[in-house]
Amino acid sequence: MSDDDGETPAVTAEEVRNVAELARVDLTEDEVEEFAEQFEAVLGDFETLDEVPEVESEPDLVNVMRDDEVEEGLSQEEALRNASETEDGYFKGPRVS
Repeated sequence: MSDDDGETPAVTAEEVRNVAELARVDLTEDEVEEFAEQFEAVLGDFETLDEVPEVESEPDLVNVMRDDEVEEGLSQEEALRNASETEDGYFKGPRVS
């Protein structure tokens, strides 16, 4: 942020004009100054966030589910037994298009 002590502003009008040109946005001089002030305020907010102390993070999650158990599955014939239509050993569904 610019202070009365002569410090250079964090965001200059030229930087705002450059970003506006890249975004292909036409800005008036009043808008350039307004955006420069707003961008500077946003950067000040980020500086404030940097001052917030870190807090302890929650412990990592652990899997509380049971281990997978490998079991014998259905044969292809058993899986297709109740299908209304099959073709070449696969389920056959309605045509989409």
